[in-house]
Amino acid sequence: MGRLLLLLLLPLARVPALPLYNGFYYSNGPGGQNTGNGRGEGVFNGVKLVVEMPEETLFSHRGANVTLPCHYRYEPALVTPRPVRIKWWKLSENGAPEQDVLVAIGLRHRSFGDYRGRVHLRQDREREVSLEIRDLRPEDYGRYRCEVIDGLEDESGLVELELRGVVFPYQHPQGRYQLTFHEAKRACEEQDAVVASFEQLFRAWEEGLDWCNAGWLQDASVQYPITLARQPCGGLGLAPGVRSYGPRHRRLHRYDVFCFTAALKGRVYYLEHPEKLTLAEAREACLEDDAQIAKVGQLFAAWKFRGLDRCDAGWLADGSARYPVAHPRPNCGSPEPGVRSFGFPDPQRREYGVYCYRPR
Repeated sequence: MGRLLLLLLLPLARVPALPLYNGFYYSNGPGGQNTGNGRGEGVFNGVKLVVEMPEETLFSHRGANVTLPCHYRYEPALVTPRPVRIKWWKLSENGAPEQDVLVAIGLRHRSFGDYRGRVHLRQDREREVSLEIRDLRPEDYGRYRCEVIDGLEDESGLVELELRGVVFPYQHPQGRYQLTFHEAKRACEEQDAVVASFEQLFRAWEEGLDWCNAGWLQDASVQYPITLARQPCGGLGLAPGVRSYGPRHRRLHRYDVFCFTAALKGRVYYLEHPEKLTLAEAREACLEDDAQIAKVGQLFAAWKFRGLDRCDAGWLADGSARYPVAHPRPNCGSPEPGVRSFGFPDPQRREYGVYCYRPR
């Protein structure tokens, strides 16, 4: 038995071993030998690969171009350049698989998914492998990893990208707690937004968001922000904060949702019209003005970032009627700034105007 095992192993010993990493077989040089700088310095010979990225969060806005910095170096420094492989990916926020963004091997580059055509590797300086993202979208926020691969040696770093935006609660037209997690995602997307992360909801709470209805977040947890403790919202005995129901079943449980929309690219405006309109008439009136009826996320973004201030309630694309108040005043609702809502009125009622959106 021992001789048979030896005979089986001997042929394998003659096969040159190629290291496998990230789905690629790598050869470090002729004969599989590790190459260095001519003085015996290589990644397995006392040379350290270091990846440098900014520690602070990067902030940008929708539609902008942003560069996520990434540089690498060797300690001690190498005289002769070494070929490396670069991989950028976005980390998941809710347990889903990580999302590939870009892979570069030498002069070959490949981008993936929604990043195709919007990302490229920026290499203005020696050993710079920064990622430039064009035309930022609300879903682009999050943490990105830059990985530098030299043979079997690899190092990586993280950078966080945050889009300036606003969080708003949203519920189904039929009323409170009607949305599964997947329906909640679709509802936010239909309103030009994405499901908010806990960090975004927490920041909104710090800025004064107070809402008693529980809503889905991106990690499939259900939470709600309270700045003023009261009996119907968890009781008087609890301190202000973001209250949590914890993770919920994505298909069986139903709640509202907290959506996040980033700064607006176009313009939202109240259409001056001689008469009040039904919902169908409101849609047509915007089209006649070379625009389209505005979505809820667009109205919130216009209120937050453009200071849209109007006391007139108007139809929106989802069939709700709302109006934005940047400067509270008498006969204009609550004493706090915000977007006021009349819910989802009968679409045949002629009691409202309309808010239109023009992309440019």
